[in-house]
Formats: sequence, C-alpha cells, structure tokens
Amino acid sequence: MKIVPDTSAIIHGVLLEELKKVKKKVEVIIPLAALDELQAQASKGREVGFIGLEQLKEVRKFCDKKRIKIKFEGERPSLEDIKLAHSGRIDAMIRDVAKKNNAYLYTCDYVQALVAEAEGVKVKYFEIPVKTSGLKFESFFTEDTISVHLKENCVPLAKRGRPGNFKLVEIGDKKLTYDEINEIIKEISEAARISEQGSIEINRSGALVIQLGNYRISIARPPFSDGLEVTIVRPIVKLKLEDYKLSDKLIQRLKEQAEGIIIAGPPGSGKTTFAAGLAEFYRSLGKVVKTLESPRDMQVSDEITQYGPLEGDFEKTAEILLLVRPDYTVFDEVRKTRDFEIFSDLRLAGVGMVGVVHASNPIDAIQRFISRVDIGILPHIVDTVIFIKDGEVKKVYDLSLKVKVPTGMTQEDLARPVVEVRDFETGKLEYEIYTYGEENVVVPIEKEKVDVVKKLAEERVLIEIRRYDPRAIVEIAGNKAIVKVDNRVVGRLIGKEGENISRLEKKLGLRIEVVPKYYTLGKEVSFQISESGNSLEVIFDKSLAGDVVSFYVDGSFLFSAMVGKSGTIKISKESSTGKELLKALYEKKEIKVFGRE
Repeated sequence: MKIVPDTSAIIHGVLLEELKKVKKKVEVIIPLAALDELQAQASKGREVGFIGLEQLKEVRKFCDKKRIKIKFEGERPSLEDIKLAHSGRIDAMIRDVAKKNNAYLYTCDYVQALVAEAEGVKVKYFEIPVKTSGLKFESFFTEDTISVHLKENCVPLAKRGRPGNFKLVEIGDKKLTYDEINEIIKEISEAARISEQGSIEINRSGALVIQLGNYRISIARPPFSDGLEVTIVRPIVKLKLEDYKLSDKLIQRLKEQAEGIIIAGPPGSGKTTFAAGLAEFYRSLGKVVKTLESPRDMQVSDEITQYGPLEGDFEKTAEILLLVRPDYTVFDEVRKTRDFEIFSDLRLAGVGMVGVVHASNPIDAIQRFISRVDIGILPHIVDTVIFIKDGEVKKVYDLSLKVKVPTGMTQEDLARPVVEVRDFETGKLEYEIYTYGEENVVVPIEKEKVDVVKKLAEERVLIEIRRYDPRAIVEIAGNKAIVKVDNRVVGRLIGKEGENISRLEKKLGLRIEVVPKYYTLGKEVSFQISESGNSLEVIFDKSLAGDVVSFYVDGSFLFSAMVGKSGTIKISKESSTGKELLKALYEKKEIKVFGRE
C-alpha cells in the first residue's frame, strides 16, 4: 500500500497517527511540493510551517524505527507555482504524485478530496475535529487574570488583579518544554482557523498575533525572540462611561463639543477599556461608530464595526471609512507617524475621532502630535485629552488656539499663534505651545514661568552667538539680551553698521546688546601655569618683566600683579587668590591675562 500525504495531513498529524495503526506493509511517498511548501511557510515564520516540519521529523523517526520505506518524489514547485499556491497549484502537484504512483492520497482538505475523486485518484479524507473552546491555555486563567506569559524552559506566569493594580505570579511549579508550548500553539492556530471568532491579525517572520474571542495571543519564535514564547491577554472588565463617575461638565462636552479626543496613559492603565466605554456611549446617542484596530480586541457591541488594516494598511481602511461616513471612529492604538497622519486626515475630513495613545503624562500625548502636524491646526485635530491611570480619569485637558504674546514676554510685536492647554475642570492655563525661532516649544505655565521663558531665550541666543565665541555669556533682562563675548570678536559680531546684530534681532525677536567680556583696554598676553611646591608659578615672556598684568576668570576680574624680573609671578596656594586660581584650573574655566596696550 502506498500513501501520499498532502500538507494538511502532515500538519494535523494524521499521517503519523495512521502509520501507527496500519498493520500491512506500506510505503510513504512525500511530495517534494508539500515539503517545499512547509519550508516556505516556516521560512516566513508562520506556525503551520514549523508544525508541519516537526510532524515530518516525527514521521521519519517512526518510519526508521518500524522499517517503513519512505521517500521524497515529484517536481519541486517553481516561483510561479508558489505564487499560485492559494489557487490550488501545489495541491495539483501533490495529486499528480499520488496518481503517478497509484497511491492513496491522505488529506484533511475537503476540497482537495473532492478534486482527487473527480480525477480518479484514490483518496482518504480525514475530518479533523477542532476544539474552539476549552483549550489548554484557558486553564491558566482565573476571573482576575489579565494576562498569561508562557516561555520554553520557564515556569508559566500570570498577571492578576485589575488595570493599574496587578501583580505577576507563578502559576505552576514545573517549567514548560518546547513541545508543550508548541502543542498549545498548534491548538490555538487550528481554533483560530475554524472559529468564527478567530482571526490572524499580524503574521510576520517569527511573530504571529491571533485574536480568538476575547483573547489576544502573541506568539514569538527565534530568531525574533531568544526562545519560543506565547503571551495571552484578556480584558477582565467591561465598563460603561457612567462607571467612571465623570463630571456633568465633561459628559456635556463629550456629547456636544469634543470631536478630537485623545485617551492617553501608560501601558495597562485601562485606556482601551475606557475607549470601548466611550464608543458605546456614542452608540447610545444614536451615532454611527466604527473602530480602527490591530489587533481587533476592543470589547464592543455588534452594532459597532471593528476594522483592521485593509491589505495591511490603515490608509486604505481610512478610504473606506470616508465612504461609510461614521460619526465617530475609535483608533486603537495610534503609534507610528502614519497613524498620526491618518488620525489627522480623518479628523480634518469631519469625522469625530477618538485616539488611544501611550504616554506617561497627558502633555506627552500632545507632544507626539506636535512634531507631525502644524501648530496652527493642532486644536482642530485634538481638542480634548483624557489621561487614564490605574483605571481612572486623572486629568482632562482642553486645547484652544489664540493669537497673543506668550506668557513671560511683554513686547506686543512678539505676538504669535499660541495653543493654550487648560485644565478642563478648573480652566487653569497649564501649558502654552508656540513656535520660537525655528522650533515648536511646550512651555509650562507655573510660578517659574518667566524663568522658563528666560532660559529658553538664553539658549536660543547662545546657539547663534557661539559661532562667534564658543564661551559667550548671555543674560536676558526684560526684552533685551545682553551678550558678553571675547573682546576680539565684538566688532565681527556687530558687523558693518550693525548688520549682523540687526539680522539676529529680527530672527530671535529680541533686542541684543553686545558688551566685551573683559572690561580692559589692555592687550591679551600668553602665559603658562606650573606648580612649584606650595605655590603656583605663572610664566610670561621675559619682555613683560616689570609690567602689571590683570587676571580674569570667565570674564570676571580676579587680581593684578607685577611680573618679576625672571618673567614670572608666584602665587601662594594658601592665599585667597591662589585658591580661586587653583579652583578655576580644576573646573577648566576660561583664564585670560591682559597687559598694557
């Protein structure tokens, strides 16, 4: 008896099980097309490929042990055959091997069995009963289990508790083997393929994400990970908006005004749970609500359609959404730059948007938009930021655009578009966002607000002035910047008829006063400092013997002294002058000495 299995019979373990039962003499013929198909799937990091190759390895061992003849035969699929695999090209090549050898074709694919019978090929069809509930991994879950973490050669772990208040615990005393985890993966993959509630959300080399009912299952294999790993996450609570005890003022805003909403918070804080509650709230108001998700794991009612990335691209999904015309779209989660752009495009097209963003504090969520959109349209995209932590609403921000002089500046000609970020409940101004120079800045409005603006202005001026003097000193006094530079670069900085300074003043929006760092008419002289016992010895050119020279540290006068006959000045380390000079040397401050003109 000759047996030719197709890929489905190999993957589901039917071939191995039937070989264990058979009593008569058999010969196993593995089509090269089936082998190459499994190799191609495994090379792409897909689970079916790994499972199939593992099964073939076991079949080979069993055949060697029982002295069953096994061989590989048939044509290898070409690139065109592989591309047309979904159209049945590989299956046809496998049937050809069975027909040529007058063998029984073993398959778990009903369509393959029907075609084989139509062609006159002897066939045995095996219907595979696949469990879609009561799976092995479900035994790890209790009512308060948020997620289960399985890895080869490690004890299984689980996070238990509530969002924002959970702990990681061991849920067994035995380490899981590679085979045990592989069996769990096989069971999950088969259930996802059969179940109406199962879908493969992400399938990449070494990584697979499956949504199976309420469970989001992430599978990682080497070389992507250092070992076989399965992470299973399940939402444990489903809350309505009323459960969050929001103020009447905020509820009213969500009903009537908020159309660009960002839900922010750290991982595991309950952002998606709140987003699902908000989606149900809008549905209850008679709004058409859709979601954009990858993976699609939000717990919402059937009336809310959950969309994934169409052909792997959310941009294509957005095109369909504009035709569907939803009132609100929940985007879970906004991560990459393209996601932010899609969110912005849909919002500016008139769709009410709710975005879920990872952020450690509420202002960070806004900053993630700043680098991607023009400040002038930011409040048209995001008008409300809701910060969630430990499953509760901790902060709500309201964004609005005004043309004004930023806080801390006084000159009216410095007015510009400013995005005000206010605490929604109190109306207190907490941040201002505006363009300063060539950069977008977020300035906290606190008691130190003037100091913050002053420091920002000093840094901007220093960036420009350091091209002339790397050790320049800038001080902001009101709306004027006092710039202290090396005496030799004063003229170059000011420029002919003040053209350089005028250009900088226009660029920075500040008046600039240039002053020499060293208030002296003397000429800078070179020197060396050496240590000699309990004193510091400053060595000059002997031509300066008898001249009085002045020492400056970072632009501040330190002392004056006469150069000795040998061209040196000795300073005791114990003296206050010696200590100051020694400190300046240790701290690598700028030390300059000036003699007479």
